[in-house]
Amino acid sequence: MSVLTMRILPDPILRRQARKVGKVPANMKKFTDDMIETMHAELGVGLAANQIGSLQKVAVIQLPDWEEALVLINPEIVKQEGEREVVEGCLSIPGYRGLVKRSVSVRARAIGLDGKVIRIKADGLLAQALEHETGHLQGSLYIDHLVTPDDLWKIPQDGEEEEEEEESGEDSGSGQGTAAEDQETGEQPE
Repeated sequence: MSVLTMRILPDPILRRQARKVGKVPANMKKFTDDMIETMHAELGVGLAANQIGSLQKVAVIQLPDWEEALVLINPEIVKQEGEREVVEGCLSIPGYRGLVKRSVSVRARAIGLDGKVIRIKADGLLAQALEHETGHLQGSLYIDHLVTPDDLWKIPQDGEEEEEEEESGEDSGSGQGTAAEDQETGEQPE
């Protein structure tokens, strides 16, 4: 397996729509294994193919407590219910988080490596990851779903302090994140 190069905004491939995969090609297992290896190396919970430079409609997701990653070919959200606000980050926009609107629960459909249809009912972190990764494959990023334009902030790096937090005594986001947000931004764990 190989760790692939992450594409970082403003790389234009992140804004392009991925193409559906027809018959699952023989090399798809190696490709998705490399995606999973890259996701693990970046401490993410999900990765879409365009984040590593491919316009194949493929994503992988592995929640923190899962032993194996879920491989999704041609994933699509078929039903969304409710709305909630969550803090989210992205491996392709390192160093930032934002407050976004996501569904409370979703139903998704995809094809597995064996070519069979996978149907998923999800809520919580899995629903969030499904929306996030299918969004990538449509050329959309989490910053397109911010509650308001001001709901994006820089995450302090090691040795760096948030000035606003020091001045006001307020915490500008800690404790609001989920494991997916921390994983997506490279922090441990979500």
